[in-house]
Amino acid sequence: MKFVRYGARGAEKPGILDSDGKIRDLSGIVGDIAGEVLTDLGRFEDLDIGTLPVVEGDVRLGACVGGTGKFMCIGLNYADHAEESGLAVPSEPVLFMKATSAICGPNDPIIIPRGSEKTDWEVELGVVIGKPAKYVSEENALDHVAGYCTINDVSERAYQIEHEGQWTKGKSCDNFGQTGPWLVTPDEVGDPQNLSMWLDVNGERVQDGSSSTMVYGVAHLVSYLSRFFTLEPGDIISTGTPPGVGLGFNPPRFLKAGDTVELGIEKLGSQKQVCVADS
Repeated sequence: MKFVRYGARGAEKPGILDSDGKIRDLSGIVGDIAGEVLTDLGRFEDLDIGTLPVVEGDVRLGACVGGTGKFMCIGLNYADHAEESGLAVPSEPVLFMKATSAICGPNDPIIIPRGSEKTDWEVELGVVIGKPAKYVSEENALDHVAGYCTINDVSERAYQIEHEGQWTKGKSCDNFGQTGPWLVTPDEVGDPQNLSMWLDVNGERVQDGSSSTMVYGVAHLVSYLSRFFTLEPGDIISTGTPPGVGLGFNPPRFLKAGDTVELGIEKLGSQKQVCVADS
């Protein structure tokens, strides 16, 4: 199943895609794709989707999951991306947080912060937690996953690397977390470690990778993070990016107002963003 959230920012409604790719309104059944709804998405398997109202017109898509409490990100989780960054493959997952205020819809603009000259792109596989996870084994970790989605982990490299402190300041600017278009349930995704992923800037393919080359896979990451804190329904894990980010070019290439970014992951849908300067 593929779940969506649609409508104005901050007032999104829940929806589900039918077999023709049309959005069907779920707001008469659930309030949001969030919280306890995520613990049992299987409840919708017996739903006659064809009886639900069709959402007409060209609607804005919001982030495919609501109520996210933690937006956890994994750095340098592709060996070839670590190499292009000039850094060693980490001996355990590199963990940082992205502010939940960065989360936005899959086609919402990338807002380049005032004074930024190093805004960068990163296509990433997103993992959405469905059941609380604390001290879970790697063998049982995927039982706690509600679904998967496409994420653009937008980054400002000067803020991230050249300023003092942690990476968070370079990862958390407004609209630095396009999430969606869909939350896809595990039964439709199959093996999360075998998904192709890509990203284009102004029509040029710059990232072309696969989740098969992740250093630490999804099951390991869910288990690992659950050692340090409880993962709650709606929490997102953004699992790292393959090579081809702007920082890795020689010379580096970064986004500017007017640029168009398109990205996608096999089975999880695609995104398209236009870059705009912050006012």
